[in-house]
Amino acid sequence: MRWSDIPLFARKYILYHTIVSPFLITWYMLPLYMFMTGYNILDVGAFFTVISVIAIPLTYLVGKVFRKIALRHGLVIIDFLGGLSNLFYGLAYGIFAPIALFIGRLLEELSFLFYPLYQAAERTLYPEDKMEEVFAWHMRLPVASQMVGFLAFGYLFGYIYTSPHDYRLAFLFFGFISAFTILYLIKFLPKLDVKERIEAETFKFKVDPEFRLILSLEAILTLAWSMAPEIVLMNYVINVLEKTLFEVMLVEVFMSSASFLATFVSERIKREKRFIVMAFSMLLVTCWATLMMISPLLPIVLLAYFIGEFGDTLMFPFYRTWIFSKIPKDRASEILAAISSYRKMFGLMVPLIAGALASLTPILPYAASLLLYTISILLFLYAKRAF
Repeated sequence: MRWSDIPLFARKYILYHTIVSPFLITWYMLPLYMFMTGYNILDVGAFFTVISVIAIPLTYLVGKVFRKIALRHGLVIIDFLGGLSNLFYGLAYGIFAPIALFIGRLLEELSFLFYPLYQAAERTLYPEDKMEEVFAWHMRLPVASQMVGFLAFGYLFGYIYTSPHDYRLAFLFFGFISAFTILYLIKFLPKLDVKERIEAETFKFKVDPEFRLILSLEAILTLAWSMAPEIVLMNYVINVLEKTLFEVMLVEVFMSSASFLATFVSERIKREKRFIVMAFSMLLVTCWATLMMISPLLPIVLLAYFIGEFGDTLMFPFYRTWIFSKIPKDRASEILAAISSYRKMFGLMVPLIAGALASLTPILPYAASLLLYTISILLFLYAKRAF
């Protein structure tokens, strides 16, 4: 599918993600800043878990509210809260540092509550008959932007500006950047109001056996991913291999290049093959976990994450389209928010568990992920036969 064949507002939405993707490096800079200022991996895992507990009941309420008002307002709130959280990280100094970190992380967690609205916007903006092809572009351009941005920022904050003071200034800079991304959303995206989310031919949502299988997979994949989050990678590269943020971003660049390549492969696969593709994708992800379990040096870490990300991206358009096929547009924000709340429930204590496992042995979280991803392969193969 050519870029020019994608509907205009869908292209503008993809470009928005292309613009903001490099600034997601703050997800890595925060735990590294905490390592710099005296926190260990268990402390970081516990910190992330405590904040997550507060947000659980609110996710579904967000979906209920945005079922009736413009989705664009929610996307603006995401950027506003994300920018505000970075400003608080930038103020995390001295005796007030724990308070600033707590408020900043809480604001960021609140912004995550609105993330289902990204999926609701995609459900509305992307044409159903070409959704996999559009999702290929949805992944391709942002990961290309991320490769360049992460490598540049990783070098800057891995080798040149490496003090806690430098990181605080960076957080302030990234916080102010949000003002420009908010202006982009307001100027270039439609409101995505209620009338824009109702289909010409609506269908009823029901929790049938197929959707129950989706919920089972959501729980398993959430647990599998959460067992080895960014903090586990950071801990391994920074504290075990004794590298810098640049090497962590080098891992990210390998992941982004794998994603970029996978988008071209996924475009050429027919929808009818989606369950086989998803099972094969998870097999690749298990290869990532297996390689990480051998306590590898950096070159093998790069290879492992390349393979894992290739599998994850290859699965993404087929898995997302499968979920969307079960959800009507007029209830997308509500149902996707409910699914997000469901995922959070399963992943609630996992950052603490992952931190505890990593504090025992840095590779132990990958063993837990391996088991869970193996179960997901069996479920995708079952889905092929059943549906």
